This record gives sequence, C-alpha cells and structure tokens, in this order.
Amino acid sequence: MTLLISLNYLAAAVVVLRVLTRSRMEPSVRLAWIMVIEVVPVVGIIAYFLFGEVRVARAERQKAADIRARLSGMWTPSPEAVTDPPEWLAGISATAHAVGGMVPVAGNRLVLLSENDDGFDPMIEAIDAAQDHVHVLFYIWLDDVSGRRVADALIGAARRGVACRVLVDAVGSRRFTRSDAWRQMEAAGVELAEAMPTGFSLLLSMLTRRLDLRNHRKIVLIDNRIGFTGSRNAADMAFAVKRRFAPWIDVWFAIEGPVLRQMQGVFLADWMSYTGDDLGERVLAAVPAATRPGVIGQVVATGPDRRAGSVSDCIIAMLAAARREVIITTPYYVPSTALDMAVQACAQRGVAVTLILPARNDSLFVGATSEGFYLGLLRAGVRLLLFEPGLLHAKLGTVDGRVAMLGSGNLDRRSFELNYEMNLIVVSEEATAEINARQDSYIARSRQLSLAEVEAWPSWRRIRNNMLALATPLL
Repeated sequence: MTLLISLNYLAAAVVVLRVLTRSRMEPSVRLAWIMVIEVVPVVGIIAYFLFGEVRVARAERQKAADIRARLSGMWTPSPEAVTDPPEWLAGISATAHAVGGMVPVAGNRLVLLSENDDGFDPMIEAIDAAQDHVHVLFYIWLDDVSGRRVADALIGAARRGVACRVLVDAVGSRRFTRSDAWRQMEAAGVELAEAMPTGFSLLLSMLTRRLDLRNHRKIVLIDNRIGFTGSRNAADMAFAVKRRFAPWIDVWFAIEGPVLRQMQGVFLADWMSYTGDDLGERVLAAVPAATRPGVIGQVVATGPDRRAGSVSDCIIAMLAAARREVIITTPYYVPSTALDMAVQACAQRGVAVTLILPARNDSLFVGATSEGFYLGLLRAGVRLLLFEPGLLHAKLGTVDGRVAMLGSGNLDRRSFELNYEMNLIVVSEEATAEINARQDSYIARSRQLSLAEVEAWPSWRRIRNNMLALATPLL
C-alpha cells in the first residue's frame, strides 16, 4: 500500500509538472487541474490524460494547416472584399480575421427561414434543382422525417448525375451511419465520409487525439449558388434522441453571394482532411454572383487544430463595440472568465444586454453550471430570460441593430476549444432587424429571471451551482 501511495505521488508530481509547463493554458484552468490531480488519487491523473489537453496529432494538425494554406488563395474574392470597414466594425472584422483567417466580403443575401420543420423546404428545393454539386455537413443526422427528406433529395440528385458529398460527425451521427438511409445514399452514388472517427483502435486514438473532439458544423452548399447554415441539425424539431426536451427551437438561414466561397473553403478543408480528395480548384473556381448593395458577411471557422483564437474572442470584440443594445441567444452558457466579464462590463457601462437561455437544459450538469453565473450577470444589470416551451437551441447574437453573429458555436468552452465550429458575422441593419424579430419571439415565450429570485434560491442550490461553476475551466 505504501508503495502504491508513493507511486501515485510520483505520478501526480510528473503530471503537475506537465500542467505547469503547458503553453496556452489559462491560469484558472491550470490551477483547477492541479487541484484535481492532487485531490483525487489516480482518477485525477487519468482524467487529465483523457480530457486535460486539447490534443490533436501533429501529423493531423499539419495536414489541416496545409489544406487551409492550399485553399486560402481561393476563398477571398478580391472585388467584394471590404478593405476599409467603418471604425465601429474594424475591431470586430479584424478579430474575426485573426481567428478564422477570412475577410469580410460584400454583396451577399441572407434569408432567415422558418423555425418549424418546413424550414428545410427551401434547402430541399435547392437540392432538387442542383446541377453540379451538393455539399452537406451535419453534426447530428437522424433517420426521421426531416432527415429522410434530406437523404431522399440527395439520392435523387446523385441519380441525376450531380456530385453529392456528405460529411457527418462520426459520434453525433453514429446511428444514422448505420441506417438504411445511409446505405441507400451510398448505393445511389452519394460520396459519404465521417468526421472525427474514433477508429478501429480506441487506445491508439487516445494516444494521438483527444477522444471528445467533435465536428459540430452545419453547412449545406449547392452549385456555388446558394448555401444554408445555422444551429439546426438534420432532424425534426421533435428530436427523437432527446424527445422529452422537444420541441428543439433552432435557426436556419439561406445565403447567397461571395461569402459562399468561404463556406466552401470550410467544407472542403474538412472533406479533404478526411478523404484526401483534392477538390479545391474545381469547386472554388466559380465566384458566386454578388447582390448590390447586399449584406457584408465574414465566415469564422474555428477548431482545436488551430489555436489562433475562438468564437469567444469575436463575441468579446462585438461586446466591446456595443453602444446601445446587445441580444444574445444560446442554449449553453459556460463561458470563459474573459467572456463572462465582458458581458457584465458591457451591461455595467449602460448597454442594454439581454441574454436568452433555455429554462430547461438537456444537460443537468451544464444547466446547473450555467446557473452559477446568473447572480453575477443579474447584479451587473444583464436582463436574463428563460425560454420555456421546449429546448432553445439557436445560437444568435446582435449588437446595436447593425451586426449579428450566427452559426453552430455555443457560448461554452466546448465550442471555444474542442469543437470544429463555423459561425458567420453579418453586417446589415435589415438582416439584423429580422434576426432581432426572431429573438423577440423567443423573449415573448420566456420569463424574466429577477435578481431577488436568484438571491432567494436555497443554500444547497447556490452551493451546487457555485461548485460546478468552479469546475468551468475543466469542461
């Protein structure tokens, strides 16, 4: 027993030394892991090995970087590039460029689609009209009515000779990849691939890459003519895998214009990484037509294979630019310290900050952790609303009625550090007004949480929430 204790202390000391020498680790994260390693014998060491580092194999990271470099010269059409943004936008666009490597481009069109299951109708119609290619990437694809509709449209397109390529997350869509719909797509000639496969050897995967890294993006692209993105997976609002939280309320957008090249660049970087097929010159050769005056758009693609920043940095830049109003909708609020402080500081300087969250979260742990931040937000003056009829899964943010961010990224550390995400910054008073109208509909279905109510929570609830909030750096 003495020998085992000694070995644990020795192993813990070695792992703590590794924690102390890791670069790009926030002090709070470093401290939290040291406490876990020292307080929880053996288990803490194993937990750190599995989840303490955002580990991507060096060869995999280099391959992704090479592909992005190969594509980078193709996805920025110079005639539409916004080279002299207004002063209020300059900090936001510069931050987004530093994080994702892409520049704002003008001449786009954005349409917010229905939140109901018929929100997929324009996408199905576009696939039915496809002539050259259809590219699809979803985190979760279910074999339900909506999932089948998308699959059937792709089967029909492939049989007409359209090049259809489908990429799904290996874990998020694992049931679908074993379904009849998947086999039927393959038989029809749809090219299929899985992102972030766990592989034939779990141990080998553990040694080379952190196992819970996931591709969380939602992208559909047709003929360099129209694209679709947002928070929605290829599934019904009933969301059969978590039906008791239904309906799942998402946003889905149709997009036209030069920014489609940036979305194509994101899809192709993923596709080429997982399949080895080099499609860059062929697919990105055509420049999507611009709309005048149109909407300014800028894609922000993030992931654990690039450490230049995250969606969090872009949100912080948007908060810094805010002067009148900020409205944010997110299903998961487990922020970094910097982001939480930025939200509070924005409200404290007089900006009307509204944060819309689901009243009931599909993860009890994440929901309770989020509650640990409520008191600080409310004391800072943030208006906090809890959406009640279903699981609010939309990811939206608007500033001063003129700039918005939408896409797949949540305001949690998983989206910031572990997931592959794609968000889109949109600059347009008209488009932002439409997005705010949708957020107003969420507010109408929500109840406002008061400071007095949170202060009156029983001690056990506050202790639980605050303890879990302390664990935020580990999530």
